[in-house]
Amino acid sequence: MALDNKIDNQDKPSIQDMIAKKKNGKNLTSITEKVIPVLLFLIAAVSIFTTIGIVYTLLIETIEFFKRVPVMDFFTGTALKPLSQNPEFGVLPLINGTIISSIIAMLVAGPIGIMTAVFLSEYASERVRRTLKPMLEILAGIPTIVYGFFAFTFVTPLIREVFPSVEATNILSPGLVMGVMIIPMIASLSEDAMTSVPNAMREGALALGATKLEVTFRVVIPAALSGIIASFVLGISRAIGETMIVTIASGSSKNFTFDITQSMQTMTAYIVEVSGGEAPAGSTIYYSLYAVAMTLFVFTLLMNLLARYVSRKFREEY
Repeated sequence: MALDNKIDNQDKPSIQDMIAKKKNGKNLTSITEKVIPVLLFLIAAVSIFTTIGIVYTLLIETIEFFKRVPVMDFFTGTALKPLSQNPEFGVLPLINGTIISSIIAMLVAGPIGIMTAVFLSEYASERVRRTLKPMLEILAGIPTIVYGFFAFTFVTPLIREVFPSVEATNILSPGLVMGVMIIPMIASLSEDAMTSVPNAMREGALALGATKLEVTFRVVIPAALSGIIASFVLGISRAIGETMIVTIASGSSKNFTFDITQSMQTMTAYIVEVSGGEAPAGSTIYYSLYAVAMTLFVFTLLMNLLARYVSRKFREEY
């Protein structure tokens, strides 16, 4: 019996061992609590450091470009002939093509997107909504190069059947297809904004004798206006930054024109063209790539800032 008690006492940890073990656990916990916030900060700072690196690279190369080409000639020039014997580097043809293609895209995506959001939010049953919304968002998962070939091989020939004067590469076709691509973004964000409007506002309007349509357009849409406008601004930003569709279907003609049946080039398409290897490093054409990229970066940044401002300005608190 005494031997058994001695063995049991040997198996049980002593008070000193328990205190030491708890102290070691506290030290490990303390170290972990200090290390984890630093690690999380470094992970969160990756995007910030990446943005700083991008801006620094663009800025350095853009400054080098403007040492060779006057700033006013770049932003006010209507001719872009980087490979001619007397090269000209006016960015207005690229800005013009980018804005026109974005406007065409929004003329398609805006009405269809907002009407889709109205149907999903106000008229569709829960079963229909669960079916249609994933089908709609499939459009957002299609690679943009597929959209580009679709615009070039299907939409453009279809347009030329109706309007034979349309060129084989034009800005109308990619603009229309970009609009289809942006529909899911506008529809989804607008539908989320409308769904967040409290049902009490709908019920109150219906109790006062308003019809379903009047409730939708006079109560729900005004209440969700900040989210709807933000979705439109983000849609424009997406259209401005689109690359593959316009590269394939709009051609590479650097025309400064407002005729949507003609070939135009956007800023993103020019970047793809120049980065294809034709421009030797250190040449003016090479540095023009960064100047155009910086201009595109500023455009996109302004669009995102505008979206945030609109969201805060017209946000409704319920």
